[in-house]
Amino acid sequence: MFPRLAGVTVCGVLAVVAARVSGADAPFAVDEVAAGVFVHQGQVADLAAENGGDIANIGFVVGERCVAVIDTGSTQRIGESLRAALRARTELPVCYVINTHMHLDHVFGNAGFEGEAGVEFVAAARMPASLSARAEGYLRTLAHELGEAAAGTRAVYPTRLVEDRLSLDLGGRTLALQAWPTAHTDNDLTVFDERTGSLWTGDLLFERFIPIIDGSIRGWLAAIERLARLPAERLLPGHGAIVAHGGEALAREKAYLEHVAATVRAAIARGDTLGEVLDADDGTVAGDWALTARFHARNLSAAYTELEWED
Repeated sequence: MFPRLAGVTVCGVLAVVAARVSGADAPFAVDEVAAGVFVHQGQVADLAAENGGDIANIGFVVGERCVAVIDTGSTQRIGESLRAALRARTELPVCYVINTHMHLDHVFGNAGFEGEAGVEFVAAARMPASLSARAEGYLRTLAHELGEAAAGTRAVYPTRLVEDRLSLDLGGRTLALQAWPTAHTDNDLTVFDERTGSLWTGDLLFERFIPIIDGSIRGWLAAIERLARLPAERLLPGHGAIVAHGGEALAREKAYLEHVAATVRAAIARGDTLGEVLDADDGTVAGDWALTARFHARNLSAAYTELEWED
């Protein structure tokens, strides 16, 4: 049982909270995907004024003692909207805000939770340095792309760091946090709810939204192999739909990244320049992913930069 759940039962119903996400009032939907596990699914889209930056999957897990928030969105406004959705579900205190990595669409809503007494902000040990290096640029991007919707947004850094693994007790349920070697980024963190078998993958898993390499393609492929062996019943990706752990979504992501790696390795073996790689690739394999035009060439470039120096 989860106490003080604001007059609702723990079942797969949809909570809709009126919250300001973009320039106008909009419904902020939070779906209970497993007992006490709530997810707001962001749009499969690039950052834009039309979506107010609401492009990442974010949510929270309710224990018997307190609540853990996992990722908070692109802006303070989105973080406040998530907090309002949480308060429509429970009066329990928020004890942890966990960030799965430093990308702007996952962390800048942290400011919406600073008012929670005693809250700890949790992230992988390398996250503060990575966020600090980009924070000013991220904030300029948010202001430029979102305008007024980004008002008040600022960087809120972790107060508790995860070097390898960490268990957090919410009362009656435990979250197992794991920091990963460089993969999607150099500070990826997963969150596993042992009670329901729900694994928050952060951006180690993309569904529909094309994977974006900002770390190591070799490390990411190795991480996918490890993720596929974890005993999760469902995967909650950083972008896209929640999936049952049958391996299909991970396999599809793996196939794309393997295609990128194979394309680049073959080009390097031929002595092709990066420009020749980009000119020759027709995007066929990447074509069924959303935002291919925006990110596929960037992935080829990132992979080329990494793989031209491999043994």
